[in-house]
Amino acid sequence: MRCGGGVNHRMSLSDAALVKDNHVLAAGGVEAAFSAVRAMWPDLDVEVEVDSLEQLEEVLAAGADLVLLDNFTVAQTREAVRITAGRARLESSGGLSLSVARDYAETGVDFLAVGALTHSAPVLDVGGDLEQVREA
Repeated sequence: MRCGGGVNHRMSLSDAALVKDNHVLAAGGVEAAFSAVRAMWPDLDVEVEVDSLEQLEEVLAAGADLVLLDNFTVAQTREAVRITAGRARLESSGGLSLSVARDYAETGVDFLAVGALTHSAPVLDVGGDLEQVREA
């Protein structure tokens, strides 16, 4: 992906904590999940997955550094950018493809997660033939 011009905003979970939907459920809500991670690692960026504008407002109020907008439409993403107003970085994810990437990018979101770049990339057919070498 990087060879094709893409950029990683996170190389591993040591770069930033990622709070996903199951963490939110286990913690009893998006703000509680974020606050628990922030308390444990106060100096680490925390990215929180949200699936609604209401959850977005909660994590923004709590101080999230990055917000992953999961399965938002282009219109919802545009509204999320407006609501966020630079208070956090935004990543669009969930169902994005190269055919709609420009539409999402034009909303002003900071990052696009296009899974097809990795899980649906075509394979390179590489083969090798062995040849017997005769001794002289």
